[in-house]
Formats: sequence, structure tokens, C-alpha cells
Amino acid sequence: MKSMIRNLGRMTLFSVMLFATDALAQSTVKETTTTTTTTSTSGTVSEFGPGTIVVKSTTSSAPVRYTYTKTTTYVDELGNPVSIETVKTGVPVTVYPDASGKVASKVVVTKTEKKTEVEDD
Repeated sequence: MKSMIRNLGRMTLFSVMLFATDALAQSTVKETTTTTTTTSTSGTVSEFGPGTIVVKSTTSSAPVRYTYTKTTTYVDELGNPVSIETVKTGVPVTVYPDASGKVASKVVVTKTEKKTEVEDD
């Protein structure tokens, strides 16, 4: 009888240990999903200086300030590389920030169309 009670106690203890181990393993596993939305800013350059580009947005009354780095790319609307010198005050651009939203990853320089006047005959 004593050995039967002892075996029953051991099995109970073993079952509790298995349950506790399984519960602990399940409680430490956690899945995290992060969604990042990157938005662009379109407008005209209102300030362009060392490390900073400020865009007067077409959708916001307040200008949007970005920093830029050596890895910032400058392209035209077709994706062709352009020099950084094409970015000047008054030039229309679209700025695509990095994940932080503060550093310009890509600057798309938009061509300004020259208006031509039509002469009447």
C-alpha cells in the first residue's frame, strides 16, 4: 500500500511538473507584428541647406522638415538619377522618408513646365 501511494504521489508530482513546464513555455512565446506606414510629402522646396530640406507641402499648411544623408537618392519623375544641385528653393519635389519619417530616403525632382505664350495672328 505504501508503495502504491508513493507511486501515485510521484506520478502526480511528475504531472504537475509537466503542466508547469508546458504553461511556462507557452507564456514566454509572444508574437509581435509591427506595421509601418511611410508617406511621402509633395510640394516645393522652401529651404535647402547642409543636411536639411524643408518642403512646403501641397496638403499641409506647415512646412515639413527632413534631414538628408549621403545615402539619400535624387531622381527625376522617370527614376533617372539627378544631381543634388537640381534641388533648390522653389523646385517641386516629392520626398520619401525612411522608416523614422525624419530622414529623406529618396527625393523625386519634378520638372517645372515652361509656359509658352501663343501669339494671335
